Amino acid sequence: MNLHTLLLNKFSAALVAIGAPENSPAPLSRATKVGFGDYQFNGAMALAKVLKQKPRDIAEKIVEAVELDGIAEKLEVAGPGFINIYLSKAWLAAQLSEAAADTRLNIEAQPSKTVVVDYSSPNLAKEMHVGHLRTTIIGDAVVKALEFMGHKVIRQNHMGDWGTQFGMLLAHLNDKLESNQVAETALSDLEDFYREAKVRFDEEEGFADRAREYVVKLQGGDSHCLALWQNFIDVSITHSEEVYHKLNVSLTRDDIMGESAYNHDLANVVNELQAKGLAVESQGAQVVFLPELADKEGNPAAYIVQKSGGGYLYATTDLAAIRHRNKQLHADRTLILTDARQALHFKQTELVARKAGFIEPEQTYEHCPFGMMLGNDGRPFKTRTGGTVKLVELLDEAVERAEALLSKRETDLSSDELKVLANKIGIGAVKYADLSKNRTTDYMFSWDSMLSFEGNTAPYLQYAYTRVMSIFRKAGVDHQTLNAPISLDAPQEKILAVKQLQYVEAINQVIAEGTPHVLCTYLYELASLFMSFYEACPMLKDGIEQDVRDSRMTLAALTAKTLQSGLSLLGIDTMERM
Repeated sequence: MNLHTLLLNKFSAALVAIGAPENSPAPLSRATKVGFGDYQFNGAMALAKVLKQKPRDIAEKIVEAVELDGIAEKLEVAGPGFINIYLSKAWLAAQLSEAAADTRLNIEAQPSKTVVVDYSSPNLAKEMHVGHLRTTIIGDAVVKALEFMGHKVIRQNHMGDWGTQFGMLLAHLNDKLESNQVAETALSDLEDFYREAKVRFDEEEGFADRAREYVVKLQGGDSHCLALWQNFIDVSITHSEEVYHKLNVSLTRDDIMGESAYNHDLANVVNELQAKGLAVESQGAQVVFLPELADKEGNPAAYIVQKSGGGYLYATTDLAAIRHRNKQLHADRTLILTDARQALHFKQTELVARKAGFIEPEQTYEHCPFGMMLGNDGRPFKTRTGGTVKLVELLDEAVERAEALLSKRETDLSSDELKVLANKIGIGAVKYADLSKNRTTDYMFSWDSMLSFEGNTAPYLQYAYTRVMSIFRKAGVDHQTLNAPISLDAPQEKILAVKQLQYVEAINQVIAEGTPHVLCTYLYELASLFMSFYEACPMLKDGIEQDVRDSRMTLAALTAKTLQSGLSLLGIDTMERM
């Protein structure tokens, strides 16, 4: 049940009933101050000029017309025409009881759409580094939220597995194999392997020429080069899979749709653009000129789809990917997660694709850009020596730091249990620190803040969950079967109840806008409200009536289910004890 949608529909119907024009604004928001209800409707002011009436008079008519019997216990007109909505405690309690009894928390799936989500996309010539963290975990959170709401999601890992650099790498690999090295050993450290190959390319006589020959052979389908390339790709993908496993994301080998997958269609893309009069020759290259994105002097933007030497570019591959996703996969939506520096490229790509008819009018193509991870100096996150930080090393350090923190806390957990706990806390902390920030902004990486058990962090939310679990252990109650009648007598109970019912609103915003930080904010607010409820409404104290105790424990159990569900969508584990 979507509380916001329910109220919005009721007030929209009321506007029609009082004679407001069709599609009149219906601004509904959550109350921001205690004592002003649970929600607030502010549509009366906007109608004053149209209906030529005083806003308060319009508000009074809306109150009379809106059908909220049993849902709201009181509506009051305040100020110049605000309508404060006080939800019924009995109605809220009934909604919570239904949510508590349902594995999906009484959240209905949306009409299913086919959604392609393009994320992670590492370059297989190098190991994954911190620059791949945001695309991977933001994309995976959006994917999980989409699937939870009933959509058919097709993950697309657009890996960089093609290009001129592979000539250099394959020539180096060939020499390694001829000296009786095994591919897995030769490629055990992709960064070292790449550096070795680059040094040879720059300094060793004849190597650069051999590398260029390998490129031509690879693109021409030479069986030996293709076998070397496949060997390289297989080992590289194994490196990526290890990172995905550590990160607890859902990408698998089956989701890979690398650049090489579109090679067969690149010539077709250019030919079709030429046939439609979009691609024209300019200085030997094939270019689509875009007057819509002209510069200040009026010169149209140039979108190159084929180089003067006949080679293809990322642009060509991206257009081929669009054709595949829309024509073969029948995508209703395509979401692409890359850093913000590529925003112009994807804007141009969509414009060209729509002109060419590669995207149907009803199909969406949504670039979801994100900011950078910054170090304490405010610059892109690097090692102390200024090098790129390998993602696997960052994750290992997170687990080590979490284990060190846990070792200082009193616990009856075994060393093996602490290691499992440290892994969940460390990985969760890194992911949540990123996911909780607005996708479009840069953020400062800080070990101390992300591993803190206070504030809007993963450890705080994980601890909040274990806090609830400890209540049931002490009471000897199975929280999964608890579903007692709920009564909302204390103010903290009602506030927590309303927040519970807003869970689906957060999920819907994540899938509509690709913004997991909205869900993070929701979970933090829910956990904070639970702590206030826990302090004000004791459950295990002597003298509490059985029905009151059971009601509060059911509300606590529902909070735990919601926290666990939300953290799961973010790819973060919960634990029973900490």
